Amino acid sequence: MKRIVLAVLLTFALAAVASAGEGVIRVKSPYSVVQTLDRFEKIVKSKGMTVFTRIDHAAGAARVGKALRPTQLLIFGNPKLGTLLMQSNQTAAIDLPMKALAWKDASGQVWLAYNDPAYLARRHGITDRGAVVKKMQKALGAFSRAATNP
Repeated sequence: MKRIVLAVLLTFALAAVASAGEGVIRVKSPYSVVQTLDRFEKIVKSKGMTVFTRIDHAAGAARVGKALRPTQLLIFGNPKLGTLLMQSNQTAAIDLPMKALAWKDASGQVWLAYNDPAYLARRHGITDRGAVVKKMQKALGAFSRAATNP
């Protein structure tokens, strides 16, 4: 019975996270791009995090006469955690604050993606903030699941 439960959980995890290649975590969403990012933003704000801005890349493309499927980026952060990474290596600031990207692919599937904090730590040679990285990973995983679960 334990093996069946483990197999089901593993299958669910693999279905939810399509790819973690190159440090990007991708999660399928049953919602539109706007709904997905609205849900994510609401969760982030409810946790006391700062939302800096939201960028509509498709609208930007339209302004220059180009077509782009729905694509929006949310820039958000928690200075209590991000500052710790920057104190370890200030180059982490190029990747902070965090970002969440929602887009519709060519087949019509909507995705939510974010950078894996562990990848960012490795990228910047941060080895003294394991607990911070794990906390960020746990939070972002929970936020993305809540934003994409019906």
